[in-house]
Amino acid sequence: MSALRDAFKEIARYPSAIMGLVIITALILLAIYTVITIPYSEGMRLWRGGEDIWIENPRNARPTWVDFFSKQGLPKTIILNTQPGTVNVGPPLPGGLRAVQMALAFDYPYDGFPSEINLFLKAKFDERRPYIALFWLTPDGQRIPLGERSVRAAERYSISLDRHLAQRLGRRPPEIGLFTAPNAPVENAVPLKGKYQLQLEGFFFEEGSTLDAKLVVYGQVYGLAGTDHRRRDLMVALLWGTPVALAFGFLAAVGSTLTTLLIAAIGVWFGRWVDAIIQRITEVNAILPVLPILIMIGIFYSRSLWVMLGAIILLSIFSLGIKTYRSILLQVKEAPYIEAARTYGTGNFRIIFRYMIPRIIPVLIPQFVTLIPSFVFLEAGLAVLGLGDPVLPTWGKVVNDAYANGALYKGYYYWVLAPSVLLMLTGAGFALVGFALDRVFNPRLRTL
Repeated sequence: MSALRDAFKEIARYPSAIMGLVIITALILLAIYTVITIPYSEGMRLWRGGEDIWIENPRNARPTWVDFFSKQGLPKTIILNTQPGTVNVGPPLPGGLRAVQMALAFDYPYDGFPSEINLFLKAKFDERRPYIALFWLTPDGQRIPLGERSVRAAERYSISLDRHLAQRLGRRPPEIGLFTAPNAPVENAVPLKGKYQLQLEGFFFEEGSTLDAKLVVYGQVYGLAGTDHRRRDLMVALLWGTPVALAFGFLAAVGSTLTTLLIAAIGVWFGRWVDAIIQRITEVNAILPVLPILIMIGIFYSRSLWVMLGAIILLSIFSLGIKTYRSILLQVKEAPYIEAARTYGTGNFRIIFRYMIPRIIPVLIPQFVTLIPSFVFLEAGLAVLGLGDPVLPTWGKVVNDAYANGALYKGYYYWVLAPSVLLMLTGAGFALVGFALDRVFNPRLRTL
């Protein structure tokens, strides 16, 4: 305990190590928070669920905090549903008809135009569909007809994609034409602020028919991380990418480092042909191209994160670290207490595990800490190449999606910067701590 306390005191002397510990602690707390607040099943549902889950999110929306640096008040998404008592159904008319009216009203105080407008309709009927006409009311008193339709059980009317409406609005996209004054110049068009209203007027042809409407006026900003081309909240991937990255890096570092150390100790202790075989395998493994092998595994076998983890550990066991540990263990093997243990009849593996391996743990710790981010970057690199896990949301997968959809070319910098910053913070945190640990546990570096 005293040795561990002294080590922490030594680490505290390095401001860089304190900064690294702060970063690592923040990442660990973020990972714990993610697992608790967004369980695995919920995280996968939010990331892979389908359009019905993301349909109310704007597409390719920037993060909300971008609005603080913008001269304009960027619009946020407005969602309106028909409330009980807002649907006016008239008395029965000849032929069983009943007139129906409803209105969806909202205030629009923003300086920018919406990115999209959708209307979702749900009707209940037996055989004859309800029939409605749609009208758009603007703050300056315009009443713009949007068209008429026979409503199915569930349907979506994409107002922004209505070409005929765009023609009637002066060849302007509906999300712009519906929010500007009729004589406003096209080049410098600005939205008309005030109260807007979508009116639905029509008829029910059957007793007991109902109609529900939901209007979604999509904004240009959403959440803390924005959305992607599929309307998914990128915050889900950034949050869940944290425990995935830390777990992958930690497990890969533990599996490769401890196994390598054990093999090196066995080779040194038993020597002769055992050590010779281990050294030859190490030399052959050192020339194997790790990345191409992982690419072939991803293409021809599986892209599962755990398959990749197992392959990385197997390829890292007989790394050149065996030779480093071997040179240290050869000195430990000749120590007097090892000879004393052998004289008293201590078993081979007890000597290896009880007396040899613990002596080089101080050398192992800094290398172990600096290995973690290297495996994190390796997993992210595979994902960027399109070989990431098809199920789990990871930082590398976010970067790959951004690259595949031309995020930088289209100006969606947030899509690339957020996961890249997290990757850089992870690498910097572990590197700062690893370098400080190297100075603490390596006597030759303490005076530097």
